[in-house]
Amino acid sequence: MQLNLKNPLVFFDIESTGLDVSSDKIVEISAVKVMPDGSEDEKTYRFDPMKGPDPKPISAEAQSIHGISQEDLEQEPSFKARAKALANWLAGCDIAGYNSLKFDIPLLSEEFNRCGVDFEFRDHKLVDVQTIFHKMEQRTLKAAYKFYCDKELENAHSANADTMATYEVLKAQLDRYSSDLKNDIDFLSDFTSKTKFVDYAGRLIYNDKNEPCFNFGKHKGKRVVDVFTSEPSYYSWMMDGNFTSDTKKELTKIYIKLKQAK
Repeated sequence: MQLNLKNPLVFFDIESTGLDVSSDKIVEISAVKVMPDGSEDEKTYRFDPMKGPDPKPISAEAQSIHGISQEDLEQEPSFKARAKALANWLAGCDIAGYNSLKFDIPLLSEEFNRCGVDFEFRDHKLVDVQTIFHKMEQRTLKAAYKFYCDKELENAHSANADTMATYEVLKAQLDRYSSDLKNDIDFLSDFTSKTKFVDYAGRLIYNDKNEPCFNFGKHKGKRVVDVFTSEPSYYSWMMDGNFTSDTKKELTKIYIKLKQAK
C-alpha cells in the first residue's frame, strides 16, 4: 500500500550515547523521506558526540546495543555541523518513527536546542508506529516486522535497518487494519498520541480542561500554576535540575504568563 500523504513523511531512527534525553547525544541518524508521489529520499549520518556543545562519551550499555564505538566516529563531524541542514530537510514534513514520541523526538529536539537551531516538532504531525503496534498486537519492532511483513529483521539496532523496517511496518499495518486505520497522517498522528504532553519528555501533561499539570513526582496531577503559586521555589528547582531544555522552556512560558497575570 502506498501511503496517502498530503506532506512528505520522514521516517527516522537514531542511535545515541545513552538513554537520557536531557544529556545524551546522537551518534547516528537514519531517515527516509517519503514524498506524496511515493518517491523516497534516504539519508544516514554519523556524529562524533565528543565534538560540539556538551561532549558526551558513548556508554558501554549503548555501545553493546548499536555496536558503534568512539573510534568509529573520530572522523565524523559534530551534530552541530549538520544541524541546520537537517532541520531544513525536515521542514514542511510530517514525522514518523518507532517509539519516537518517547525517545527519538525528545532527544533530537534537545540536540537542536543545544545548537541553537529552532525546530518546533509541535508544528508537525507526528506518527509513532510503535503505538499502533502496541494498541493492536503488543510486540517489539523485530516481532512487528516478522508479524506484519513476514521477514526477519537483520541488523536490528542499526539506525538504517530500523528506519526502513518501521516504514514497511506502517504500510503493512494500514493493509492489515484497513477497517480500523485510515491512510491519513492526521488520523495516524491522533491515533498514536497516547496523551497530550506539554513537553516532549512527558514531564508536563494537559488535563481534561487543557491545563498544564505535572506528570511526575510529588506534584503529579497538580496544575503547574497551582504549584508555582503555593511553592514558587519549585520553578527554580526544576530550572536547576536535570530536565530537558524543552521542558524548561515550556515551564518558563507558564511561569512568565503567571507572573504577568498578577
